[in-house]
Amino acid sequence: MSKLYIARGACSFGTHVAVRELGLPVELVKVKLREPGSLIYQVNPLGRVPALQLDDGALITESTAILQYLADQVPGTPLFAPAGSIERGQIQSWLSYIGTEIHVGSFRAINRPERYHPDPAEHTLVRERGAVQLKAGLSHIEKHLTGRQWLVGERFTIADAYLGVFIGWLARLGPEFADSAVLNGYREAYRARPSVQAALAFEQD
Repeated sequence: MSKLYIARGACSFGTHVAVRELGLPVELVKVKLREPGSLIYQVNPLGRVPALQLDDGALITESTAILQYLADQVPGTPLFAPAGSIERGQIQSWLSYIGTEIHVGSFRAINRPERYHPDPAEHTLVRERGAVQLKAGLSHIEKHLTGRQWLVGERFTIADAYLGVFIGWLARLGPEFADSAVLNGYREAYRARPSVQAALAFEQD
């Protein structure tokens, strides 16, 4: 059986949700991050999650790659779209945008400023710049979601499985990120899905 390595509170939550949405026979393995003795370093030399280890030992890393691979294991799933279709390209576009502009371009600076400046005295400024970038990135998403429930095709897709992770993280950042009715509604719709509820319960256990 394939194994998906995840960590509580990490971006791997999106791939966890996708496994449940797709009903795939994948073993979920919880690991600790940034601990030298953690199992994840034996699986992924980078020590990052998610990491998908296939039955034959092959490894796939990075959320955007794993999400697409998982969806392709269930041909015809509404979570993705056929090869060559416009919708598939749109879903891939959103995955790229979320991964670069929201995750690495914004949250990474907020959560791990030491990666951008070695001087702790400058970390507040790094976090502030990350917040500015995050607001700009979310503005684009908010405009797109106005009048829509989900990102592509009026249905939940792997792009939403990924985006919901970061919309959920906004509550950690204080009131300045809590005033969007559109994003708050999106978060509630995401949290209401049985797959998300099951994933949350599993990771909090």
